[in-house]
Amino acid sequence: MPQPLNSKDQSLFRQVVRHFEMKQYKKGIKTAEQVLRKNPTHGDTQAMKALNMSQIGQSEEAFALAKEALRNDMKSHITWHVYGLLYRQEKNYEEAIKAYRFALRLEPESQPIQRDLALLQMQMRDYQGYIQSRSAMLQARPGFRQNWTALAIAHHLAGDFEEAEKVLTTYEDTLKGTTPPVADMENSEAILYKNSIIAESGNLERALEHLEAVGYRCTDVLAVMEMKADYLLRLDRKAEAEAAYTALLERNPDNSIYYNGLILAKAIPETDHKALKALYDEWVQKNPRCDAARRIPLDFLEGEEFKQAADAYLQRMLKKGVPSLFVNIKHLYTNPTKREVVQELVESYVSQASSESNGSAESKGENEFLSCTYYFLAQHYNYHLSRNLAKAMENVDKAIEQSPKAVEYQMTKARIWKHYGNSAKAAEEMEKARLLDEKDRHINTKAAKYALRNNENEKGLDLMSKFTRNETVGGTLGDLHEMQCTWFLTEDAEAFLRQKKLGLALKRFHSVYNIFDTWQEDQFDFHSFSLRKGMIRAYVDMVRWEDRLREHPFYTRIALGAVKAHLLLHDQPDLVHGPMPSGANGLDSTDENERKKALKKAKKEQQRLEKIESDKREARKAAAANAKSVDGETKKEDPDPLGNTLVQTQDPLKDVMKFLTPLLEFGTKNIEAQCLGFEVYLRKNKHLLAVKCLSAAHAIDPSNPTLHLQLLRFRKALDNLSEPLPEQAAEAVNAEFEKLLPKSQKLEEWNESYLSSNKGIVAHVQAALSGRHLLKPESKLQCEKELLATLDAPEITIDEAVIAIDLLNKWGSDKTAYAEKASKKWPESSVFQLN
Repeated sequence: MPQPLNSKDQSLFRQVVRHFEMKQYKKGIKTAEQVLRKNPTHGDTQAMKALNMSQIGQSEEAFALAKEALRNDMKSHITWHVYGLLYRQEKNYEEAIKAYRFALRLEPESQPIQRDLALLQMQMRDYQGYIQSRSAMLQARPGFRQNWTALAIAHHLAGDFEEAEKVLTTYEDTLKGTTPPVADMENSEAILYKNSIIAESGNLERALEHLEAVGYRCTDVLAVMEMKADYLLRLDRKAEAEAAYTALLERNPDNSIYYNGLILAKAIPETDHKALKALYDEWVQKNPRCDAARRIPLDFLEGEEFKQAADAYLQRMLKKGVPSLFVNIKHLYTNPTKREVVQELVESYVSQASSESNGSAESKGENEFLSCTYYFLAQHYNYHLSRNLAKAMENVDKAIEQSPKAVEYQMTKARIWKHYGNSAKAAEEMEKARLLDEKDRHINTKAAKYALRNNENEKGLDLMSKFTRNETVGGTLGDLHEMQCTWFLTEDAEAFLRQKKLGLALKRFHSVYNIFDTWQEDQFDFHSFSLRKGMIRAYVDMVRWEDRLREHPFYTRIALGAVKAHLLLHDQPDLVHGPMPSGANGLDSTDENERKKALKKAKKEQQRLEKIESDKREARKAAAANAKSVDGETKKEDPDPLGNTLVQTQDPLKDVMKFLTPLLEFGTKNIEAQCLGFEVYLRKNKHLLAVKCLSAAHAIDPSNPTLHLQLLRFRKALDNLSEPLPEQAAEAVNAEFEKLLPKSQKLEEWNESYLSSNKGIVAHVQAALSGRHLLKPESKLQCEKELLATLDAPEITIDEAVIAIDLLNKWGSDKTAYAEKASKKWPESSVFQLN
């Protein structure tokens, strides 16, 4: 039974609760201790003390005290509620929900417990449980609008549109005679939310009727206009839809979606270029400064009409000196004819401008036009569909000569060097661009990115420090973590991975992973905040976005990188001591003495880095004591800045599942993810999961070169098992794999057939040669000869040549001949210099 307190101690207990609510946690602990001196087994006070302790970082002590509070008072809803709150802080939502439910049985009328349970159910996407909780909250407080809205959202997200609409309608009926003012944004959002539910259920006719009846009371006028136009178009009420989209275009004539809607409303066929051009010309006359109406016709016009329109558009933009002109029209380059026309036109502008100047002093406007034209041509020849890097460099140099202080021109020169395959020169040129405008954050981040691409991690961090709060714990890197600067942490991780500094690489990959976890966790606050503020549509969009969070491109990048790092760690355990050279004098050496020397050197370098980091930590110690984050919370120094704990794992293949599982779940269309999944499962001897990855990859691209080699390796792995698979597993694996590579198929014939049918594709040839080398090691010399011959292919890229160098390294072949020939083919590149 709950232990009763006298009036004085009861007053002190209420103070403990107030201190917690006001975030005065230390005061709360002291006050709780006063109560516990006289009442040492008072469960509620122990629970509140534990809750205050958890907020100052004493989690283990808090849990121990909370368990003691439960033993002292099992029938107190406060002790169970606190126990649930502690589990919630640890992100153990299942246990938290159990504790909340127990507390609710003891105190069914408690609104705080019911609210906390509902928020967790929403966080866990337990929509049926959320409906029950919100129904109970609504019955307790039916006059509170948030409770009605929340119940409607619960039904909506559970897929019950009819019930969601019914809840909102019931609440509206309670407002009869008290029409909310037009300025009431919460009511406006509720109206539009209800309308979106009706539309989502598929009843567009009723959605339109509802919108016309109540739309005038909404503050978001643009949303009402867009929804109305969309409904009219989908209901095939063309004349009214035309008027609606015309009204939208009069508000914003640069929105291409409105033009698409107007064209559909006017029923203009895609092939009727004359009518389409007339429509856009009409809007150009109405809005002379409008860009979209001039640019969009370039997508569908052909022949002489395209040339005239492109000529007018290009000259207008070049004379205005618009730097984004090339970005705006490069989508046309998928059509070779249009690409040639654009090139011909811009080249003619240069010729004309040069002949007109005839060596005389040019006016400022002519000079700007000429420099912009050179800049456009530099981008044109640097683009992958029209690449001619020599011409690109020639034009960018002319542009810089005309306008030596133009940052964009210098940045383009750096990009050209990047495409040459010279990352050092690219970083150098981007640094020159940064020095032209040191106060520009964008160019600073570009310079940092290029430094990282050149594996200059320290320099990249130093550049970022120019725009960070460096007094925080961890300095620049600590501030980048607080700002959740995912692009930098990702680039930094990939640079360390290229250098095989796996500890630091894994440290950065885990940092970005934790940022995604934070984004997942941060939505918790919005479950109540959005209802209070009435931003319902935005909230529903956020919930749906969070459901697809792991589809984010940056998550895919860091997950792929982390999987590669763990595979390297599994295949080469000595990398735990730091990067080691490959080849005759390094990790792959057959001479045990040479291998030991390389290992000793790696350990010594690792100790040196640890000493430097230790010195840095000592230097920051005084500042760290007072350093705080943006939200005012004191931050602790990172105890493992080099990632030694992460890299010294006993089972890399177990740790990698943290990254791989969401990657495979949300990356069903990513063939690289499926291929890496195969690599992990094959090493774990999970043959059924490995073949599922192969099947998923085959569904995406059956002729993928990586997949081809993996199919061959998997067949060999099945043929050379140390012990047979269990009967059921073997049956499932063989049945699935038979669809991909029939057992009757001879591997050598299958591989040679793949090679002959893909002769012109370098990546496929490399995969087939790797397969041949695997099947017949004695064919090594022939494989090397054919691999060298691929350098004569006109379509081979620098990246493919780098992959060939790696292949020769795996085969234990001499790379000199290949590297020399590649250096002659790409003399500006630095990637073929052998150390």
